[in-house]
Amino acid sequence: MACLGVFVGYLPVTTVAVSLPVIQRALDASTADLSWVSVAFVLPVAALILTAGVFGDVHGHKKVFQAGLGFCALGAAVALSAQSVTQVWAGQALLGVGAAALLPMTLALISHAVPDPRERGKYIGLWTTSLMGSLAVGPLIAGAIVEHAAWRWIYLVPIPLSLLSMVVAAFVLQESTSQVERKLDWPGQITAAVAIVALVYGVIEGGAGSFGDLRAVVALVVAVCSGAAFVVCERRSPSPMLDLTLFRSAAFTGSALVVMISFLGLIGFFFVLSLYLGMVQHLSTLESGLQQLPVTVLPMVLGAAVGRLMRYLSPRVLITGGLVITAAAFLALTDVGTDTSFGSLAWRLALLGLGLGLAFPCITATAVSSVPHHQAGMAAAGNNAFRQVGAALGPAVLGALLTSEAVGTLPGHLAAAGVPDPTSGEILHAVDAEGLGAVAGLPLGRATGPALHALSQSLLDGLQLCLLVSAVLMLCGAAVAAWLLRPAKGGGPAATAASGGTRTTEGTAVAETGRHRHTTAGAAAADRD
Repeated sequence: MACLGVFVGYLPVTTVAVSLPVIQRALDASTADLSWVSVAFVLPVAALILTAGVFGDVHGHKKVFQAGLGFCALGAAVALSAQSVTQVWAGQALLGVGAAALLPMTLALISHAVPDPRERGKYIGLWTTSLMGSLAVGPLIAGAIVEHAAWRWIYLVPIPLSLLSMVVAAFVLQESTSQVERKLDWPGQITAAVAIVALVYGVIEGGAGSFGDLRAVVALVVAVCSGAAFVVCERRSPSPMLDLTLFRSAAFTGSALVVMISFLGLIGFFFVLSLYLGMVQHLSTLESGLQQLPVTVLPMVLGAAVGRLMRYLSPRVLITGGLVITAAAFLALTDVGTDTSFGSLAWRLALLGLGLGLAFPCITATAVSSVPHHQAGMAAAGNNAFRQVGAALGPAVLGALLTSEAVGTLPGHLAAAGVPDPTSGEILHAVDAEGLGAVAGLPLGRATGPALHALSQSLLDGLQLCLLVSAVLMLCGAAVAAWLLRPAKGGGPAATAASGGTRTTEGTAVAETGRHRHTTAGAAAADRD
């Protein structure tokens, strides 16, 4: 049931990502609108994942698990009937609420059902495979549907899966709660949610227009004030949602920064990649999904091997090395063009998958290993929250960069393509009003071909800038990992985490979210055996 739950929760991530060009054409959406399609899902996950864990601990993991499935079904139904991009946002947001509940609850269910940490490792491995499997098959499902039906039907699949899972869960799952007393932290929840939403809104609005615009300025000011209020609330709360003393550990702080920085670059890259495959290479949704398989399949294949590598190499080495390889893959992608072949793009994406497969399985294990045992669950949840904040900012930041660079270079490419000045003026006016996707729908006569070529070149300019930014972000993450994950003098939790002394896998560490216990080095090693 946990594997099915996490599969349902994360299916919309790549299913929607590869469908963005089709959604843009169908709903006349701008690039900023498309950013919100992706962000609308990730924002609730980032804002609510910590609270969902507390809700499960207090009211029961089974109840919150079923509620998460219900939100997934409701969100998919709303998006399935969408007639506007605003309704798609609403559906995506409800799906995000469901995913926020399912991620910690599925792990808590496993932790309750399999109390023996030696036995639990097998099930955590299956859970991880299910999560990655949803990301891998999502593009294929979307591609097959869009080939034969309207784009809205990509939202059909989660509805019966969610409802069936809810019914089965009612009969086969036992209720469980945390053995450690916890209370709901409403001040912390509200201030955190306001800070995250305001930050992402300010970035998107500033990128679409100007960061001097009143709405962008107000949003960013609200984000700063809410963030400060969150810190005050958590310091004073008797039962904080996120205990700020965790940040006294350099390893926990380093892993949080690394996962936020790297996911900002990674999820932002997937957003611009879907636009490149659809609007520059003019691939179908199914072809786009097949093209992206190396990125999702390779980390699945590497999972077991990386677990064995952690016996001989510290997480610091694996995380740093993986992020450097990921940065190299982004740099290798900067020379792609309108006619780049499937094979030429595939090896670059496979290199990206290799880097991700080496780095990401170690990050949460490092965060959890760096704190006292009774805080292991909160550390895992906090690390996941930082991951989702980066994922929410990724499409906003890189989408804004893509739009800015493409719009800025479009006049020059139109002139180079020989498009007459009056037609160029009409195109630029449409782009200012409706976004880059509006060019494909303009009746330009003989100028249609040159105009679309100029648009492709402008999008390539934007893609190259985004790839460079993503590469720099990955290198920054690698530098943070190399610096903060160093073994601490005199031992202690930070030293253990950074040196690889605590042999936990990411799944085993995260599983402790439900029960707030941390496995010993010997038990976690037995998990892998």
